[in-house]
Amino acid sequence: MDYDGGKRVFNRLGPTQHQTDNRNQKVCYHWRAGNCSRFPCPFLHRELSAPLNGTTSSSKRPHGFDNDQRSTVARRGGSNLNTWGRGGGRGGNVINNNNNNNVNSRGGGTGVGVKKDKVCNFWIQGSCSFGERCRYMHSWSTGGFGMLTQLEGHKKVVSGIALPAGSDKLYTGSRDETVRVWDCQSGQCAGVINLSGEVGCMLSEGPWMFVGLPNLVKAWNVQTSAELSLNGPVGQVYSMVVGNGLLFAGTQDGSILAWKYNAATNCFEPAASLQGHTSAVVTLVVGANRLYSGSMDKSIRVWNLENLQCLQTLTDHNDVVMSVLCWDQFLLSCSLDKTIKVWAATDSGNLEVTYTHSEEHGLLTLYGMHDLESKPVLLCSCNDNTVRAYDLPSFSERGKIYAKQEIRSIHGGPNIFFTGDGTGQVRVWQWLADQSATSTAAPA
Repeated sequence: MDYDGGKRVFNRLGPTQHQTDNRNQKVCYHWRAGNCSRFPCPFLHRELSAPLNGTTSSSKRPHGFDNDQRSTVARRGGSNLNTWGRGGGRGGNVINNNNNNNVNSRGGGTGVGVKKDKVCNFWIQGSCSFGERCRYMHSWSTGGFGMLTQLEGHKKVVSGIALPAGSDKLYTGSRDETVRVWDCQSGQCAGVINLSGEVGCMLSEGPWMFVGLPNLVKAWNVQTSAELSLNGPVGQVYSMVVGNGLLFAGTQDGSILAWKYNAATNCFEPAASLQGHTSAVVTLVVGANRLYSGSMDKSIRVWNLENLQCLQTLTDHNDVVMSVLCWDQFLLSCSLDKTIKVWAATDSGNLEVTYTHSEEHGLLTLYGMHDLESKPVLLCSCNDNTVRAYDLPSFSERGKIYAKQEIRSIHGGPNIFFTGDGTGQVRVWQWLADQSATSTAAPA
């Protein structure tokens, strides 16, 4: 499994030299109106990029959009706030592909018609007899990415994926109480680490690999093979992030614990315990010298990274806050309430919602990365077993990924990314130069 030239996978969203010539491309008129029924459509289902005058943009965010402490929060009313959600009506307004007037019934007629927004179960089993005439999809994705390979081995939901910088190994953790180590060249499983509990999350930072377990954070140094146990959590550790020299872990009892590494003793020492949430902390992100925490108590808390004091509590979501991330000058959050909220700062410095994107299903995970043209793309996992890709800030839909069960983990590199679903399957995806291409990987 040679990801884009072997170790190039570890270059971490550096500048790209790929440019797409937009002069001979045309945006689909019907897509802009929100009612394109062609499958596949010969025109673009995204807006064209502005000319770059011979230069290429690069990302200053090594792990996607999050963990960018150099960004500052945008002020409401600024000129950079007026472009959110201008995606031609796409967003969560899903095209109705179930119109039987436009689709031939299974086995009837000779035309292809409009494909239903569902993967064919017979195709998954390798037994669909209708081929191109099938009204269901024979693909695991639509849009500008294709599947490279599948990694099989986990028996339960994949709850963490990590790709350490400088390593030729991919690490995946699961609720089957194992961490699997994959060789990035061959795609083969290079080892299985059996643990004493379910993996709640994973994080790679420098040479350290952190694994969130019940009542414990396990730390491995992938360079020296040193192994440490960080005690203190009560219940499952669901989320981790590093900021201002501290490792933060969100736990089942609503606490956020912090440790600081002591090089002299080669151990992580307890530094703080942040209290305020009344239920499990399931997502953490650092940006603009702030720590943001999302919880099952339906709130987001904003913490000062210097003194670790809570500055604000955001309560606009009405269900579990599943994921938060920082992009540019904004905070994005998603929830089981079927919304993604975009937050910006007021003149007083407090955050307020500046845009709300609605979906038809609850949202599980957000992940930000850049495509081949260095454009920001938001990947959103929904509890209908799909991942939707959106351009930012327009929320124009770029494509979808389909899975057998909910995708709980997303992790990326340059031009590739990984997804882990409820069946234990890990898939490797790559961005394609032809944005209208559709993955046709064999069913599995």
